[in-house]
Amino acid sequence: MLGFDGIRSIEDPRFVPSDAADENYGPDELILGVEIEGDARAYSVPLLSRHEIVNDIVRGIPIAVTL
Repeated sequence: MLGFDGIRSIEDPRFVPSDAADENYGPDELILGVEIEGDARAYSVPLLSRHEIVNDIVRGIPIAVTL
């Protein structure tokens, strides 16, 4: 059994351009999408299921992405 903070969040997510994502992820990959003031991000659901939360900053706005 995992203890407190047993699953680490992602604190500084790295993103790839959409053409690289097309090469690395399948067409049926589930994502959660966020768009704030024209800045769009895609977060992989399978990755989120392993880390549970991503803390990110989009256009200066802190967000938490979770399932």
